[in-house]
Amino acid sequence: MIVAGIAIKDLKISELSKIGLKDSKKLTKKLRANMFLRIVDLADSLCIYKIEPGEVDDNVFLNKLNKLEAEAMAVVINNLHVDEVCIDCCDVNQERYKEYVKCRLVSCNTKLYSMHHADQLNIVVSAASIIAKIVRDNEIQAIRRTHHSIGSGYPSDEKTMYFIHEWVKKYKNAPWFARKSWRPLRMILYENRQIKLTYFG
Repeated sequence: MIVAGIAIKDLKISELSKIGLKDSKKLTKKLRANMFLRIVDLADSLCIYKIEPGEVDDNVFLNKLNKLEAEAMAVVINNLHVDEVCIDCCDVNQERYKEYVKCRLVSCNTKLYSMHHADQLNIVVSAASIIAKIVRDNEIQAIRRTHHSIGSGYPSDEKTMYFIHEWVKKYKNAPWFARKSWRPLRMILYENRQIKLTYFG
C-alpha cells in the first residue's frame, strides 16, 4: 500500500489545474506519467510512505486497516510541514477519521480537512493520488522483472488472477508480495484449502 502527500503553495495550485489533473483512476498510464513529472516540479515537497503486505494483513485481521492508513497519513503530513491539509477519508465517519489523524500530528496548529472522494474533489489530493499510483505501478514493475506474468495486480485483470491461481497451485501458499487478506486471494487459498477462510475475519 502506498500513501503519498504533496505540499504546494496556494499561488501554484492554479498551475495544477492547467495540466488537467483529476482522480488518478480516471487517467491513462501515459497521462499519469506525464503529469507525475509536472507535479514533482510544482510541489514544494512530497512524501511517500510504503506499507508492506504483511503489515496490511496484520491490520486487516485486527480490523484496523483504516487506523493503519490514518497513521501512515499522519507520518506523511508530519514530514510535509504544512499549515492546511486535505485528506481522502477511507472511514465512513469523516470526523472520527480526522481526529484519529490529527491526534498523531506533530503540530496541533495544522488545519485538517477530511473528505470522502477527496481525490476527485480536491486538485492537490488528485496530484497526491497520481504520485501514489505511479509509485505503486513502479513497485508492480519491480516484481514483474522476476515474475513476468503478474499483470496489473488488480482483480479485474485476467492475467493477474491466472498468475495467482497457478502460484497457489504450485507452491501451496500465497505469493510473498501479495496480501493474503485480499479477498480474491483468500478465495483462491480457500478453494485450495491452504487456509481457513475464517482466519481473516
